[in-house]
Amino acid sequence: MALNHLNLLRPLLCRTLLRPLSATSGVRAPLPYPNATFLPAACPKCYATKKSKAKAKSQSAKVNINSALVEDIISLGEVKADMTAVLDALKDDFTRSLSIRTSPGALDHIVVTTQDGKFPLNQLGQISMKSPQLIVVNMSSFPEATATATRALRESAMNLNPEVDGTIIKVPVPKVTREHRENLVKLAKKCSNKAKESLRKVRSQAVAQVKKSKEVHSEDTVWLVEKQVQQLVDSVTADIDKQLEAKTKEILG
Repeated sequence: MALNHLNLLRPLLCRTLLRPLSATSGVRAPLPYPNATFLPAACPKCYATKKSKAKAKSQSAKVNINSALVEDIISLGEVKADMTAVLDALKDDFTRSLSIRTSPGALDHIVVTTQDGKFPLNQLGQISMKSPQLIVVNMSSFPEATATATRALRESAMNLNPEVDGTIIKVPVPKVTREHRENLVKLAKKCSNKAKESLRKVRSQAVAQVKKSKEVHSEDTVWLVEKQVQQLVDSVTADIDKQLEAKTKEILG
């Protein structure tokens, strides 16, 4: 058995031993078994994969344009500020509307619709903590808005069940249940999707403005500016996803 194995390996051994001699003499040494079949030393597919990865990496390289050079096309600073405002609005929504523990401050910005327009609740009533289990809203300054304020509290995403006593609105602090947490997570996703929609609108307006300059600037310049705008979008989108992830972990505990 061992002798048969040695016979099978002999062509490979012979080829290895004879290769240096042929290299130095310039004469190719004949193989003892010319009809033997050998496997290739390397797989070309591996090299193709490395090349494709390198190409993809070069294509995804970031573009950094001096804003001063393209001011006549678009103000990248203003575009970035508009996108940052979208992110800040999302953070504000998360803080105001998606708190696990209900507090007087959480009710401040609930929007109440009246005959004179829309107002935050803290401009219409005095909000205070009567006890750890009860928040009170005194609507004596605007008694006519008591009913609409009660409706706004009930229709908010904070799982509130307000009770009216004259011009006083009593708001029991809800228990933190698993269902309540899951509803808050759904609302957080809804808010983040809304923020991304606002971000896409900012991008569309910016790209439309950039395309108007094609008659004055080269296609390469216009493409670079569009690329820069897209990079701003990608950056803020990543921040929105991070905010959602952090808020989800906070809500679920």
